[in-house]
Amino acid sequence: MNFYSIRHLTRFRYKQPVSESIMETRMHPRSDHSQHCLSFSLSVSPRCRVFSYRDHYGNNVQHFDIPGDHEQLVIVAESLVEQHIQMDIPTFLAPDAWGALDAMVAEGDFGEMLLPSTFAQPTPALLELAAKLNVARRDDPLMVVHELNKSIFEYFEYVPRSTRVDSPIDEAIASHRGVCQDFAHTMIALLRHIGIPARYVSGYLYRGREDHDRSLPDASHAWVEVLLPQLNWVGFDPTNDLIAYNRHIRTAVGRDYADVPPTHGIFRGKAESELYVAVHVEASAEPPPLDRKLPIPDDWSVLVERAQQPPERVIPILDTQQMQQQQ
Repeated sequence: MNFYSIRHLTRFRYKQPVSESIMETRMHPRSDHSQHCLSFSLSVSPRCRVFSYRDHYGNNVQHFDIPGDHEQLVIVAESLVEQHIQMDIPTFLAPDAWGALDAMVAEGDFGEMLLPSTFAQPTPALLELAAKLNVARRDDPLMVVHELNKSIFEYFEYVPRSTRVDSPIDEAIASHRGVCQDFAHTMIALLRHIGIPARYVSGYLYRGREDHDRSLPDASHAWVEVLLPQLNWVGFDPTNDLIAYNRHIRTAVGRDYADVPPTHGIFRGKAESELYVAVHVEASAEPPPLDRKLPIPDDWSVLVERAQQPPERVIPILDTQQMQQQQ
């Protein structure tokens, strides 16, 4: 059994003051058969009241409204997660696994994870890649997924900031470069193309001293979960050519990134925004005290301090100002 302490800091800085921010966050780790979120807190600066609900995928969502003038928005999410050691995944299934998978799909409600979605589209470039990687109904579903996980790892070079959060997968496919989001979207689209339900997972990956992951340790992470007979949903991490368990901490699942961004919202005002994100994950074999404070890196100290300050004076909203998107 492993325990993970996570701090996720997000800062939006505006070049001009904005008069209102409305935000949703999906940073609260899920609790299910493989992991249990023991504690979670969300601090926001300027201070405000935070509300919660659970979306139709079972993700925990926090939302808030800041109605006063502010030049930056700081969000600090802190979690303690208990993760159960999971069984090893085999390399192949029974000879009739394709039939068993089709029966699971026919009897269950998996349509959303089989249809094209915002970022997982069967484009001509995607279909050409499917032929190049020999993505077809052969052998058994698990063997195909194992091979595809490795093929995408080898096909793409991991290059931070080589794509944007709204980039179509064709950009990464054409350049052979991308980030974990592109790896996941490409794998999901390829699996759905051959009738294997696949969904997008947002969360964190703990990196120990002996681990050599390509993805950055100070950012959130994304991978894929695949529906398989006898195994149910199994996680695969094509960015690092890993089975996604034991070091992967899940916060949200959906059809693709559009369903599960860590932050998603709008602000009222005419200003450009600058986004800064930092993530810190610690692991332990024993549960740490619930009141233990994670060490704060130097560049976070001022931001975290501001997140504890009382709210500023509220200034009336000007309805004529422009509403803009931030995520």
